[in-house]
Amino acid sequence: MSKHKQDPVVGPSKQRLLSVLGPGLITGASDDDPSGIATYSQTGAQFGFALTWTMLFSYPLMSVVQEISARIGRTTGRGIAGNMRKYYPNWLLQAVVFLLLIANIINIGADLGAMADALKLIVGGPSLVYVVAFGAVSVVLQIFLKYSRYVSILKWLTLSLFAYFGTILFVPVAWGEVAWGLFIPKFTSEASFWTSVVAILGTTISPYLFFWQASQEVEDEKAKPERQPLKQAPKQAENAIGRIRLDTYVGMAFSNIVALAIIVTAGATLHANGVTNIESTSQAAEALKPVAGAFAFAIFALGVIGTGLLAIPVLAGSAGYALGEARKWPTGLDRKPLEAKAFYATIAAATLLGVCLNFTPVNPIKALYWSAVVNGVVAVPVMAVMMLMTARRDIMGETTVPLTMRAIGWIATAVMAAAAVVMIVQLFWA
Repeated sequence: MSKHKQDPVVGPSKQRLLSVLGPGLITGASDDDPSGIATYSQTGAQFGFALTWTMLFSYPLMSVVQEISARIGRTTGRGIAGNMRKYYPNWLLQAVVFLLLIANIINIGADLGAMADALKLIVGGPSLVYVVAFGAVSVVLQIFLKYSRYVSILKWLTLSLFAYFGTILFVPVAWGEVAWGLFIPKFTSEASFWTSVVAILGTTISPYLFFWQASQEVEDEKAKPERQPLKQAPKQAENAIGRIRLDTYVGMAFSNIVALAIIVTAGATLHANGVTNIESTSQAAEALKPVAGAFAFAIFALGVIGTGLLAIPVLAGSAGYALGEARKWPTGLDRKPLEAKAFYATIAAATLLGVCLNFTPVNPIKALYWSAVVNGVVAVPVMAVMMLMTARRDIMGETTVPLTMRAIGWIATAVMAAAAVVMIVQLFWA
């Protein structure tokens, strides 16, 4: 019998790549949500290709942090919040979950608004109706669709990100300048420059991604009875960690390549034509139309809708996992609605509140800025706790994270702490 057939973790070789690309791929793709697209579009419009180096800089940091979050879930059989509840002070857990919920709800509202605006640009009609429709579709799919089918849909939705590779085909790009900006970092003393750097870091390394990927590893573990928490089955560790690493690094690479494509598209069209201020994805799409053509505009707008359909379930789902584990509720998308009523109610409530934000006079750009501030503040203690978890044998058993990986994780934590300080200083003293 072959090694793959004997191994309870790894499937047949022909199917392995498709089977291992799951939580990491979906997490990476959801990182490029409509609010992230707006950030990348503004960066490209304002600075051209000068900040493309941030994609290379952030890649190893985000990849290591996401791998660590996945390994915590796979090793312990609990998500981030579940482990915080068991091993760390309750006040820290409750504060983190509360702030995460606020940030996620704001993000959901902004993403729904961006999707609705994108659809309105393509077909016309009332954007608020589209907001309600997109929110309803997201909730219904999460609550009533079988977990395996739901994950399959999310995987297919990652293909929507290829729209941003399509736009590059229709715009003239000075690839020499792109390469220069990518490999030769440029720094200035302008406040707007550093604001953009902080915004990019806050977009690529977000707390909801940690909670989601860790919890999805737990979900996959439950869905496949041959898998056991690595703390209890250390013999599965080698193949399980290899799968997690491949899934995560591919997913994060996909995320950053797409972000790079958006920055390059905006830099080659909007910045090159003197358009330097973009405040939303709909503005980015509209500004793209006269300089890149109707087809590129349509592809860009459709990409916003596709990425939003992917990101909203991740935002709402991570809120459900975090609050459910903190409150000791039954959690999991593999459960039927009546088996996890509070968990699904949290998902529905988070989405509904996001919908309601679009019916208020709240400025979506201001709301997103506050969301970025909250995410930046929440990310630091969560990342610090994750780094501490990975070194504890009472939590990780024999599969503690190697020192090199922990060191990179601590560097990422320090970078996010510095970014949070910059955001707070700008907010109150700029």
